[in-house]
Amino acid sequence: MFEKNSFIPFVTAGFPDLETTRDIVLGLAEAGSGLIEIGIPFSDPIADGPVIQQASFDALQHGYTISDYLEMVRDVRSKTAVPLIFMTYLNPVLRFGLERLDREGSQAGLNGLLISDLTPEESHVGLSIVESIHELKSVLLVAPTSSPERIHRICEAATGFIYMVARTGVTGRQSQVGDAARRIVGQIRSSTHLPVAVGFGIRSREDVERVWEFAEGAVVGTAIVRFMQENVDEHDLSQRVVDFVKRQFLG
Repeated sequence: MFEKNSFIPFVTAGFPDLETTRDIVLGLAEAGSGLIEIGIPFSDPIADGPVIQQASFDALQHGYTISDYLEMVRDVRSKTAVPLIFMTYLNPVLRFGLERLDREGSQAGLNGLLISDLTPEESHVGLSIVESIHELKSVLLVAPTSSPERIHRICEAATGFIYMVARTGVTGRQSQVGDAARRIVGQIRSSTHLPVAVGFGIRSREDVERVWEFAEGAVVGTAIVRFMQENVDEHDLSQRVVDFVKRQFLG
């Protein structure tokens, strides 16, 4: 879904509003992102830290629906070919309808779906959900605590790419991308030819370059969303976000 040395930004859909999200996504695409993760707000985002939790809460106040987010994707897709995935939770997906999201997402130009709290290797229900995603690519998470057997099962089920979590816990905590992540990516390589992205706690250009030594993509979310929160009242927020990403991660 993306090439080697890809920068993969995350933005919360609808924060501060959907029009700004669209402009930021287009700006990030033009800046050279290899893929963009669009976070679909949920009331109980258990994998996210306080920064993204707050952005999700603020976005929920608008009352946007998944249909609104798909319309934004359709608009973005008419202007750029950058791969786009939704990163969300199982509850809103089931509420909207998995088959419907699979079909309408593909028609809108969405490329993939990452359901953060879906663990397909733990139950037949989870596996059947992954197997029901036909039009979109399924993106699955590997944790630092995943056993080789579990990694193999995850890799067998994924069709888009593997998202390797650099450390345990929620997004936004301080971490160092080191030998453990490199070792786990090596285990992933033995089970799949899909590209691997590494995220959670990547805060600098140095972190991004370190990830690129052993994985195709480096994911940055909290740092971008925090910058948006700090500059949310600026009239040129979308351009400021793009300039920040270029300066902090791509410069």
